Amino acid sequence: MSALFGATVETFGARQPGAQRPEQGPSRLGVDRLRRRHAGMSRPGPRFTDRLFFAVLPDAETAERIAECAAAWRAAHGLTGRLLDTGHFHVALASVHEGCGQPDADEIDRWLADARGISMPSFRVGFDRLMSFANGALVLTGDDSTVGMEVLQQRLSDSLDATPRPARRYTPHVTLLHDGRHVDAKPVVPIAWTVREIVLVHSRVGQTVHRHVARIPLS
Repeated sequence: MSALFGATVETFGARQPGAQRPEQGPSRLGVDRLRRRHAGMSRPGPRFTDRLFFAVLPDAETAERIAECAAAWRAAHGLTGRLLDTGHFHVALASVHEGCGQPDADEIDRWLADARGISMPSFRVGFDRLMSFANGALVLTGDDSTVGMEVLQQRLSDSLDATPRPARRYTPHVTLLHDGRHVDAKPVVPIAWTVREIVLVHSRVGQTVHRHVARIPLS
């Protein structure tokens, strides 16, 4: 399993009439993370140093375009927050680990096996709106053009944890930077690409390091 770390990675559609937007509830993994965060607030202890999450990544050409547009939007809105590295742009799907150090190889194997059980073809995703979230993140979002991402996230979450749970909205987005100044939602020229795989990413918290653990093609 150790050979997975350091592997390379690479990264659908229109809403059908009458289709409902899929909604996602907090999974067992999410509940566990909330408990750990609460425990960390109530007693001293080490901060998380490692995070693993499944995501969709734009191809290299699209990532460069996102970076160029993000720099222009940053200047146009008078923002000072640091832009994310071009190689770090992603659409998060599901977080599976937050802790000090990497999880066991067997646990990683289980997550990958669950993710490989998803049946879904490649699809187009597009982001055509710029806005700030309440936490200060400047992001790209979309509407009908992100439905495929919502379906993918729902299927992945169900595969990782099939426990029934209350509905909760999932908002596909690409974070560009964080800034104290708020930007109201505004339309932008769409940025789109074809999603062909999902990626398990290992992030070293606070070190701006992303390592691609494994890539799982859609089928």
